[in-house]
Amino acid sequence: MSVQAEKLAEKLADVGNRAAIPRKGRRLRAFMRNPTFVAGVIILSFFVLLALFADVLFPGDPLDMVGPPVLWPGENPEFPLGTDSLGRDVLAGLVHGARASLLVGLSAAAIGLAIGMVVGAAAGFFGGWVDTLLMRIVELFQTTPTFLLVVVIVAIGEPTMQTIALAIGIASWPTVARLVRAQFRSLREADFVMAARSLGYSSLRIIAQEILPNALPPVIVAASVMIANAILTEAGLSFLNMRDPNLVSWGGMIGAGRDLLRTAWFLTALPGVAIAAAVLSLNLVGDGLNEILNPRSEP
Repeated sequence: MSVQAEKLAEKLADVGNRAAIPRKGRRLRAFMRNPTFVAGVIILSFFVLLALFADVLFPGDPLDMVGPPVLWPGENPEFPLGTDSLGRDVLAGLVHGARASLLVGLSAAAIGLAIGMVVGAAAGFFGGWVDTLLMRIVELFQTTPTFLLVVVIVAIGEPTMQTIALAIGIASWPTVARLVRAQFRSLREADFVMAARSLGYSSLRIIAQEILPNALPPVIVAASVMIANAILTEAGLSFLNMRDPNLVSWGGMIGAGRDLLRTAWFLTALPGVAIAAAVLSLNLVGDGLNEILNPRSEP
């Protein structure tokens, strides 16, 4: 290869990286002008701050019995949102529950993204028998009901937060794998990828440096949905008493208050509202990211 041809190939190979890195000023303005994204970030930031400063706002164990059982909100100024059937502070439980729910959501999404991106990248880049084999595995997981698979995994292991996050991550990766595979199949024959091949780049380098950065925008959008689904799944497990008994979570609070649903409905309504607000914020962030990062929405 001549020197001029090699320089041209290097420039083409760099196109992929530069295409994946938008102009910061333009993107920042797009984020700030998108009301859906801004609203989602504001609500989500509120829950993140609660999770980060839970020990400062409510020091001590939120599972401690600190008052009389079943105090309604406003009945005692010491417990603004009342107490549950065991005399535990509901407000302290909601604040500490934000930490558990968000931690499970983030951990499960990270596990699902890691598995899905590796599988999808390999299937989309190499194709052939690799693609066929990996897609059959994906289909096997997709034909199994997600919640049932999570329940089985948690039942086999101990119902700890780590086990729950791992189970949800294992059950949620096929969607990411299909998404990443589609992106890789559409990008693997692009000019900048061909240029990288001509320069002798290894397959791993092409995947990591050339194709993956361009395939990330839809994956980032999917990540917000995965976190929301993980929070809902953890709440469902906790409602079925498949939860970590040493931690308080929103789903566990709903499960603990279901026996008093007719006489003290607030014990299930308040954590239910918290879950709905957190999931709504993540969906708003996902919708906003989809509008901003979608190439067809570029001005």
